[in-house]
Amino acid sequence: MKLVCVNCSREVALDAFDYQCGCGGLFDIVHDMKDLDADRLKRVFDERLSERMTPYASGVWRYKELIFPELPEEFITTKYEGNTGLYSSELLQAYTGIRKIWLKAQSENPSGSFKDNGMTVAVSHGRSLGYKRFTCTSTGNTSSSLAMYAALAQGSSYVFVPNKNISLNKVLQTLAYGAKVISFSGTYDDGIRFYELYSKELELYICNSINPFRIEGQKSIIYEISQYLKWSLPDWVVIPGGALSNVTALGKGLHDLKTLGLIDKVPRVALIQAEGASPFHKMAAAGKQELTPEPSPYTRAFALNIGNPPSWKKALRTLEQTNGVTCSVTDAEILDAKAKVDQSGIGCEPASAATVAGLRKLVAQQIIDKDETAVCILTGNMLKDTDALHEYHLGEASAGNYRNGILSADLALEDIQRLL
Repeated sequence: MKLVCVNCSREVALDAFDYQCGCGGLFDIVHDMKDLDADRLKRVFDERLSERMTPYASGVWRYKELIFPELPEEFITTKYEGNTGLYSSELLQAYTGIRKIWLKAQSENPSGSFKDNGMTVAVSHGRSLGYKRFTCTSTGNTSSSLAMYAALAQGSSYVFVPNKNISLNKVLQTLAYGAKVISFSGTYDDGIRFYELYSKELELYICNSINPFRIEGQKSIIYEISQYLKWSLPDWVVIPGGALSNVTALGKGLHDLKTLGLIDKVPRVALIQAEGASPFHKMAAAGKQELTPEPSPYTRAFALNIGNPPSWKKALRTLEQTNGVTCSVTDAEILDAKAKVDQSGIGCEPASAATVAGLRKLVAQQIIDKDETAVCILTGNMLKDTDALHEYHLGEASAGNYRNGILSADLALEDIQRLL
């Protein structure tokens, strides 16, 4: 393993770990996989599916050879994350108009979001370096995941959270795990800038997506999808984009799978952003190669409320390598799609539903053919944002067909029969 700058291609040994190159670019982790055999890996990964109470029972560390082979086992901090459901749904096939859809419910992770796949690796790496204090800035999911893993590692966590346009549920979860929560005026991007300046002075290990070990852990999402589907992926992978770490990890994971011969064909990637926080989509739609940050982003899908995504250059590489596309969807489209995901019995938070809304839009625009297949990655649990449920189903400004979703009746047989 070595670190390579995505800007200037400078190579650095892993023991010289840093978050950023001197040129300002982020580091990427590159593995030497020439001695790995695909058939042997498949056997090992299949055998580990039956593991119990060992690090390899994790849906992340099952793939340790492709994620962090050099980490001594005693530093692994795991809650057996991953192992999340892959579901098909006739309701959502009809809603999106596509022949076959799967939903990868990362919402079933221990802290309720996909962040656990990356956080287990980041905190494990921090422990191996001797860190006891961990930090992040967050719109919610990163902070609750970090707080959980830091507690498991018997360390402490310090999280910077904007004081508006976030879900209180996620903040309360973070507090419950024992984190010190610092609420500040400004945006996610302001928090990033603060700890880039002061984390070393404060002896804090950074666990946001500028940390390349986070990306390595998140690669396991596409590994797991591939293994569940017998190493034959659908035509499209649809993923939401905020900080863009997930699409970056997706691209890296697909590259690994193809390089090793574990899959024959690389699917195309569709990256979906919320209309009010879509600087990457705007850049791609305009055919530009430089991102213009949005200083005041806003979307009701709070987890996507990021105007200057730190991993945009890595994400651009994923789209180029997979002949990918971008799309933006309105908050109304996101909330309507969320209601359908919830009705399907799977459930998700608003940011996750951007994938289903985006898939529906791309099929309607004939960018994705209705006879193709797709997997949508659902990133967060339905209960991460209960205010969204209240606003949509019960609020005066509810969208779609769910206004007045609770029916009032006296407990008289004839009244209930009429409702049925």
